[in-house]
Amino acid sequence: MKRFIFCVLTFAVSLAAHAQECEKPACIAPPFLQPGDKIALISPSYQSDRPSIDTCAVVLAHWGYEPVIGAFVDSLDHGRYAGTAQQRLSDLRRAMEDPEIKAIICTRGGYGTLHLVDMLSAEEFAANPKWLVGFSDITTLLAMETCGGVMGIHGTVGGYIAKYRGCDSSSVILRDLLEGTIPEYEVPANPCNICGSGTGTLVGGNLCTLAPLLGTAADPTKDGDIILFLEEVEESYHNIDRLFNMLILSGVLERCKGIILGEFTACDPDLEWDSVEQMICYYLKERDIPLLCGFPAGHDKTNLPLIMGAKTTIEVKRDISTVTFDVEGNRKTVYVN
Repeated sequence: MKRFIFCVLTFAVSLAAHAQECEKPACIAPPFLQPGDKIALISPSYQSDRPSIDTCAVVLAHWGYEPVIGAFVDSLDHGRYAGTAQQRLSDLRRAMEDPEIKAIICTRGGYGTLHLVDMLSAEEFAANPKWLVGFSDITTLLAMETCGGVMGIHGTVGGYIAKYRGCDSSSVILRDLLEGTIPEYEVPANPCNICGSGTGTLVGGNLCTLAPLLGTAADPTKDGDIILFLEEVEESYHNIDRLFNMLILSGVLERCKGIILGEFTACDPDLEWDSVEQMICYYLKERDIPLLCGFPAGHDKTNLPLIMGAKTTIEVKRDISTVTFDVEGNRKTVYVN
């Protein structure tokens, strides 16, 4: 009997140790910014126009930071890209490796970061942790940063900061977040919501950009419990259906403890659904996954920042739902209209 008990205890300890080894380590938060810190402006996807970049730099200087503009931000390759893949990578890598640069804001999205996946390792993001900011095609880089164990920010880009002179809510909340004020969002009810609560690492972004990363070294969904955020622009309902089913077939929903749907802007309703939210709700109704719809992040005017890689909790209720991040800092409740 003693031998049996000893074997059981040994097996239990072994299982616990194995579980601890397999548990995905939490992402770390890069240092928050201090007055006078340097912020890099880079274009890892499509080209940005120089006046917009210069205006963004003026805004960052007004915020109290020193902007550092990448060498190839307004270069042009093949009619769209901000230089060749090697040039775009050199701007990104230079910003990542410079210890004086404390944050990286991408000037715009578009397409092109997928070219960098095999040229850049997730470990490079961990070597000198700093806040990377962007959305849309920048989903790829945020995914790589999460895989490297570092938090990033899905948020507005330099072009929009310039457009609104840094005075819109998306820019102001981003600035406050970079300085250490963590938003706690309260979101109004949506008819497609599925009530419940869940906690996991926040991953995702633009659906078309996320889907090609599945199964690669840049796949942020592959380990541990996740909260999945999705948004899209100018896609047909049938293509969104296809991409969401790719997530299902890849087993992403098996690890998903909650889903946040952002904006689905100018999407073509070529299937008979009242909305994208209704279509995705259909796929979730037999699953125990809370769904929070209508979060203002994506390609509309309001693009509130989300901390990718952070341990995140969503509570979806019939009236007000909440999104909170387990990140040390000052707290500020943000009421979403």
